[in-house]
Amino acid sequence: MKLNRCIDHTLLKPDATRAQIRAICTEAKRHGFMGVCVNSAHAAFVVQELKGTGTKTCCVVGFPLGAMASAAKAYEASLCCELGAAEIDMVMDVGAAKDNDFLRVEADIIAVLQAISGRALLKVTIETGLLTDEEKVLACLAAKRAGAQFIKTSTGFALSGATVSDVRLIRETVGPDMGIKASGGIRSKTAAQALIDAGANRIGASASVKIVEE
Repeated sequence: MKLNRCIDHTLLKPDATRAQIRAICTEAKRHGFMGVCVNSAHAAFVVQELKGTGTKTCCVVGFPLGAMASAAKAYEASLCCELGAAEIDMVMDVGAAKDNDFLRVEADIIAVLQAISGRALLKVTIETGLLTDEEKVLACLAAKRAGAQFIKTSTGFALSGATVSDVRLIRETVGPDMGIKASGGIRSKTAAQALIDAGANRIGASASVKIVEE
């Protein structure tokens, strides 16, 4: 797959303006990116901006902490689907993972999947920068058991983002059929390609235009 079709063009800053959101939609259409990833407040606007194109609207849920009640995440995910989002990037219950309570992690994911009810693809952000390798493996397995389609490495708001070693670990854990979205701190074509070579199917980046134009 061409690099541009692996990229979710992303703007998740709290001060993002309507003009900035429109600009990334324009860039995404020009470069044929797979998706535009935004906070749910921008869902309806982005859906309208991307209408009739091959670029999908992706919304984050429970972002960036993952510490919201499962019912709140489920409602946000369902609302995004009603507004036309095709993909949901939820943040898992990171605290539950640190408590070694992966049944709670799994239940949180299932609640969102049930709310989506097949209307969108689900990516589960495990926030690799906050987890040990053992916790990363267990989080991935919980997401796989729950039925999520993708593991996403990072929100970009923690201490570290996507790494080649984490992507390799995730791929070894989930096998060949589950998707991996590498995100957080990816700012060059070389970095993006290294993550894809390690097993990622999708790249989440705000530097998307720079990446494809290098």
